[in-house]
Formats: sequence, structure tokens, C-alpha cells
Amino acid sequence: MSSHDAQRIPALLRAALWSGSVASLASVAVLAYAGRRERASALAPVNAPSHWLWRDEALHEQGFTLRHTLPGYLIHHGSSVFWAVFFEHLLLDRPHNAARAAALAAAVAGVAAGVDLKLTPKRLTPGFERQLRPRALVAMYSVFGAALYAAHVLRRRWPARMREGGKGAIVRHAIDKEMRESP
Repeated sequence: MSSHDAQRIPALLRAALWSGSVASLASVAVLAYAGRRERASALAPVNAPSHWLWRDEALHEQGFTLRHTLPGYLIHHGSSVFWAVFFEHLLLDRPHNAARAAALAAAVAGVAAGVDLKLTPKRLTPGFERQLRPRALVAMYSVFGAALYAAHVLRRRWPARMREGGKGAIVRHAIDKEMRESP
């Protein structure tokens, strides 16, 4: 690994942590909404990924529990950041182009859906696909992609916000500057 690559990795991970976190929160909101509409439980789809740890027991949990809800959300969040690494890496060395970023966000969300729902062994799927209708899954992965894009665009605009003096402006500027200056 060259020193150039070693310098870019922290910036890439920070960018992916930001966009993956935004996408995680947005997509879990869709899961909760769909769970409430389809299963009368906003938390059932959030609990579902904890089936990695607790098997089928997690797929039947309808309410909040530390045993299911916390690991379920953390697994979902980790997966979101994982996919955000690919998204941010594809944009890292290119000049900003909104249409390209939107297309890549949609593509990454589509690949994530395909891998999560079709290629992953059943034991490691998200679990919420067993609880929600296909249209809810389409909505969730669509919002995931849209949130990746939105987070990327917001991060690109931070230096302008910094001039206006918003909270956290120095941190946002430092992340964006590091992303732009990575050779």
C-alpha cells in the first residue's frame, strides 16, 4: 500500500461513516413505517437482523428489547456503512458530478438489495425480507440510495455552510478538505 492510499483511507472511512449513517437512519425509518403498516409493529423489522445472533426468535419479536432491537439496528447500521464504503470509493477520485453521484447511489442500493436478498445465505440475510412485502423492500432500498446521495451532496456543500458559521463547521470543513486534497 502506498503512502497515498494510506492517507486516503481515513478520509474514505469518515465519508462512508457519514453517508452510511444517514442512509441507515433513513432506511430504518422506512422499515419502521412499513413494519407498523404491515405487521402492526414498527420494531419487528428493526429487530429482524438480530436473527444473525438469536435465529428465528428474533423474527418473532415485535417490541423493543435490548436483546433484539439494539443488535438489529447495529447490524443494519454496520451494513449501511459497509455499502457506503463502496459508494464513497467510487466517487473519491472524480470531480463532483451530481448525476453521476445519483446514478452510483442508485446502483449501490440496487447491488446491496441483490446481494442482501438473493446472494446472501438465508442465515445472514437482513431478516426483514421475511416480514415485509416486496414493495416495502423496494421503498427501503430506494430510500437507502437516495440517502447515500443526499449525504454525499450535503458533505460537498459543507465549506459554503462553514462560511455562514454553522455548528460543527470546522469538523465538516476538515473532512471535506481532506477528501478534496487526497491525491
